[in-house]
Amino acid sequence: MDGSSLCSWLPLLLLLTCTTLTCADMGCIQSIACNKSRIKRENIVVYDLSATIDHCPTVIEENSPIVLRYRTPYFKAAARIVMPPIPRNETWVVGWIQACTQMEFYNTYGDIGMSSWELPQLREGLVRAISDSDGVSYPWYGNTTETVTIVGPTSKSSRFIVSMNDNFYPSVTWAVPVSESNTPLLTNIKRDQSFTTWLVALNTASREKILLHTIKWRMRVDIAVDPSLPLGTRARLVGRLHQDQPRVLTRMEPIPANAMERPNANDAQVLMWRPRRGPPLVVIPPK
Repeated sequence: MDGSSLCSWLPLLLLLTCTTLTCADMGCIQSIACNKSRIKRENIVVYDLSATIDHCPTVIEENSPIVLRYRTPYFKAAARIVMPPIPRNETWVVGWIQACTQMEFYNTYGDIGMSSWELPQLREGLVRAISDSDGVSYPWYGNTTETVTIVGPTSKSSRFIVSMNDNFYPSVTWAVPVSESNTPLLTNIKRDQSFTTWLVALNTASREKILLHTIKWRMRVDIAVDPSLPLGTRARLVGRLHQDQPRVLTRMEPIPANAMERPNANDAQVLMWRPRRGPPLVVIPPK
């Protein structure tokens, strides 16, 4: 290369050298100025993760001549999160997503029949899970303590806590739900329901999901009822008094697509009357 050619290339060589040094030597600035980095799982710190079910029995309430009520112990989950700086104009939400994966909920009325709350798609094996969102904040379980939103760009890490709790507090009629009679005939309540709960970071624009933890838990209730006894003395717990504790999985379990969308379990469930004789009847259809 002759001297005139070298002089003509010199400005370009200097520019390339400067750019390379700038990107190689400026550490974190490199990721922003030269090649904006993505948020990755290994950069999100989760600590003090807890998942428990209160160590207390289900409480039965016989205050009403129309319905029996029961209140189960609470499932509770919480975690402290350290979210790395967000170098781009992105919004991330970190929180809890929950889905029902199995449900049996039968209320027996002697030898007359039983009512049952059912999730038809789940019962028929058409889906593996149904969203358990609050019905407003899809796909999140809720939008108060359950989620935190971080709007980028941010220059430093974000530290926060996300928590949730869940329990059952239903009403079951003493009388047959399709009868005009108010005669108490309820003899048994049996409920067995399973859930999967995910701790997730979600990019609101791209819908990129980063799964942080997966939790499995189950709630079971078995109540025997003698409808001939006076109100306040009819029902008692049978079987287990305390629930099995939740399991935090060592491997992530993917979230089924339908567990991220409408409908949620409350809107998808249907109340059926299944008589001992005759065809079943829909008492309350899905919403």
